[in-house]
Amino acid sequence: MNWERLGPTFTEALAQTAYMLFWAMLVGGLIGLAIGVGLYVSRSGNLLSNRVVFAVLNVAVNIVRPIPFIIFLFAIGPLTKAVVGTTIGTEAATFAMALMAGFAFSRLVEQNLVSLDPGVIEAARAMGASPLRIILTVLIPEALAPLILGYTFLFIGVLDMSAMAGYIGGGGIGDFAMVYGYQQYDWTVTYIVVGVIIVIVQLAQLLGNYLARKAMHR
Repeated sequence: MNWERLGPTFTEALAQTAYMLFWAMLVGGLIGLAIGVGLYVSRSGNLLSNRVVFAVLNVAVNIVRPIPFIIFLFAIGPLTKAVVGTTIGTEAATFAMALMAGFAFSRLVEQNLVSLDPGVIEAARAMGASPLRIILTVLIPEALAPLILGYTFLFIGVLDMSAMAGYIGGGGIGDFAMVYGYQQYDWTVTYIVVGVIIVIVQLAQLLGNYLARKAMHR
């Protein structure tokens, strides 16, 4: 690898990946938390039981989650154009990543909340706590450790999505590996990028495990 020639480009690709990961995780995480909580509380017999709301959210998640991300990128082109103003570039890729991450995370949130002891929620309701108060002070805190682990799992998935951003000119280290590694038969570049991705994933997993342990013993 000619570092003098490719070094600045590689640094820029890392910055693009960091940008996409930060915003996709932040926005996608909030979207997923909101949808996941909505799925849980609107279930039959729960805090805000509503069959219509649950059905709409459930169908929406089931429709979006199975779509391969590369197809999803192009399928939401008109929406991306309306929101971001363009269908190409880092911002467009980040928007698609945030949406996909949100729907993916929502199911993890719902599953973790469903596993909570119903007695804890019933006790809070018996004391007169409002649904919003129960959500903020009981549901989310009680499920915090598994939610952190789910968020860590989401991070790895979003990093995988970022590798496909190059298809719409989003850049990133995945695109760098394709253009300067695979397409130019420079396996050193490819292996360096693979190594960087492995390091990022390992650090994220270590941090997620640490925070989950802290949450469990709070």
